[in-house]
Amino acid sequence: MMPEAITPVDFNQYADEYDQLLEQGLAVSGEGKEYFARGRIDWLKACTDKLGLNPRRIMDYGCGTGMAAVLLREGFHAESVMGVDPSAKLIEMANREYGTSTIKFQRIQQYRPQEEIDLVYCSGVFHHIPISNRLATARYVWQSLQPGGIFVFWENNPWNPGTRYVMSRIPFDRDAITLTSSEAKKLLKAAGFAILRTDYLFVFPRLLRVLRSLEPLMSRLPFGTQYQVLCQKPLEQKEG
Repeated sequence: MMPEAITPVDFNQYADEYDQLLEQGLAVSGEGKEYFARGRIDWLKACTDKLGLNPRRIMDYGCGTGMAAVLLREGFHAESVMGVDPSAKLIEMANREYGTSTIKFQRIQQYRPQEEIDLVYCSGVFHHIPISNRLATARYVWQSLQPGGIFVFWENNPWNPGTRYVMSRIPFDRDAITLTSSEAKKLLKAAGFAILRTDYLFVFPRLLRVLRSLEPLMSRLPFGTQYQVLCQKPLEQKEG
């Protein structure tokens, strides 16, 4: 089943200002979007290394302007990274800025799941998806992954007041409906995934960066501005 568009917000209207608006919201943390993107991917790489996983074919679901796809390609030395997004303008921008022979972008409507992906990375997307369509979207990811494939689900932590403040500063995030980590895990289990671990990151702003060495020790506590649910498609498939 094809999911609806990722968000009822028309991201085409924000495409030209997308990065600027995102940076505007994040400015209160003292960091830019690349800091958070690299932090997420570095943390993910450490997690997959512990599991002995070496994903070669990666999807960035809801890729936006495409920067994370480049970091995924570099971080995992992947054979290929495919970014998908419903916005034609964002896909055009991503292909122009970051497209290569190993990094490609296409609209979500053009991709049909074929159980060929090793790892799907998804960051800050599900809070834009209508609640009624979230399970179908998670199933779409499930169908895109090969058996044993990994789904990396990153979302904004609504329990953190800083998260809510940052989202209020970004026009396309103001009306988004966030998910708690427990809601996310319930959703992912319903889609057929096995939960491997949950982590919370980005506790301290740049002003308190001297304390950031403590963040790995706090990753199981719900203090971070974002959280990761790492889950896996079972080797024995059970279609719902």
